[in-house]
Amino acid sequence: MRWSPRHLPACCVLLGVPFVGAAPSVLQPEAFARHVAYFNVMEDEPVLNEVPNAQAWDWLHANVPLFECADAEVEEIYWFRWWALRKQLRRDAAGRFVFTEFITKERTISSALGHHLMEGRWLRDQRYHDDYVLHWLRGGPEGQPQSHLHKYSQWLAYALYQRQLVTADQARLVGLLDDLVADYRRWEEERRVSGSAGSPPAPEFAGMFWQHDVWDAMEESISGGRKTKNVRPTINSYMFGNATALAAIARLAGRDDFAREFDGKAAELRRLVQEKLWDADAQFFKVRLESGPFADVREAIGFIPWYFALPESGRGYESAWAQFADERGFRAPFGLTTAERRHPLFRSHGIGTCEWDGALWPFATSQTLTALANVLRDYPQSVVTARDYFDAFLAYARSQRYDGLPYIGEYQDEVTGQWLKGRDPRSRWYNHSTFADLLIAGVIGLRPRADDVVEVYPLLPDNTWAWFCLDDVRYHGRTLTIFWDRDGTRYKRGAGLVVLADGKEIARTARLERVEGKLP
Repeated sequence: MRWSPRHLPACCVLLGVPFVGAAPSVLQPEAFARHVAYFNVMEDEPVLNEVPNAQAWDWLHANVPLFECADAEVEEIYWFRWWALRKQLRRDAAGRFVFTEFITKERTISSALGHHLMEGRWLRDQRYHDDYVLHWLRGGPEGQPQSHLHKYSQWLAYALYQRQLVTADQARLVGLLDDLVADYRRWEEERRVSGSAGSPPAPEFAGMFWQHDVWDAMEESISGGRKTKNVRPTINSYMFGNATALAAIARLAGRDDFAREFDGKAAELRRLVQEKLWDADAQFFKVRLESGPFADVREAIGFIPWYFALPESGRGYESAWAQFADERGFRAPFGLTTAERRHPLFRSHGIGTCEWDGALWPFATSQTLTALANVLRDYPQSVVTARDYFDAFLAYARSQRYDGLPYIGEYQDEVTGQWLKGRDPRSRWYNHSTFADLLIAGVIGLRPRADDVVEVYPLLPDNTWAWFCLDDVRYHGRTLTIFWDRDGTRYKRGAGLVVLADGKEIARTARLERVEGKLP
């Protein structure tokens, strides 16, 4: 049975999921149906999954926060990305909802699982991702994890904890604690450096994690290879993030033993990453080759530690971000490159075989911008600014075009914006990155947190958009509205940045600045 809005309340009651149909406070949903109508006719529909185009608006209307802004292109891509995401919603053999990555393959892939959960946390109906997580953790033979869960590195526990900060569904998260602890221990068995002499990587990396670049979902990189066992900022940051999340989940569960254990693991990984992966000469977190030396290239994965707040503030690591807006570093006309542009092997590995030698990857852009948002809010520094973030976000939004039409694919030329898989069917609607999460938690600045304080910390610079509104956002069981109206003429509710909870004003400020309000 295909999805239909008339089935939603019954399904939610059956599954014990609260369905709240609170009306938006400012925006009218029907005003955005035009976007979906346009997307439905702009191209063919070769694959029909759980929600076909004919039902796309009904599904988006029931699930997606409403959004408009003064930049018509950003608004369009916001709606397009949700429209494209629901194309990847399917059912597994057990009837559970799952999200795929390639539209041409029915099998799930774990490489972008963290991105899927971070983006999906903003859907009003969470049973899609509840099912998706159970598919991975208990959907294998005899209720075991899927065998291909560990094919790729991922930050599953961290993303689940971040999702709970939006949904406030602690019971469901605590119910997964044993599964997630077992998952962490399996990574330790499979990818932790043993320290044995003669067994790569080098013994000096004992306690850290190694990975082939291909199973980091970053094949054909300058620093690595499909068979080399390098110690990478990716998997070590993911495991740090997973450890911090497991400690927090354990505290929710009253499991002090697990909390102490994983606090200790996180502290040790932080020490090792800062000690072993920070290249003081290059002022960057870098790959260490399995034989011991640093790789001779800065790559975008060196920004990933900040995604998980791993680097300690005030110790100089923020200097790495000088490379972010440097055109010899990572800034290019169409976005953020995956390797520094000055390197002699930049874009040297060919085209069409998933090269991570410099081309633009939405997967990496999502990670880097999430990391930068943390830097701008939590790390005192003078290296990067909100303008750098916003310019990169706009470049990312504007890059999502093919022949002038909205499009999201695998990877792109950094100068022309050409999608390097061309019109390869598997590259269409590629579900391998975030966009709504970067807008909601980044540009607009709704920062999920564990208490009942709503924190909004926008990264929208002054003198950019005159107005925006994010409406009908499910957060901690309430409905939030956040709008900015520079002169008060757009929404007729006064000038400034305003936060509403269930229609009641809880915060207001005259400027684009951090503001807090308590849920009623």
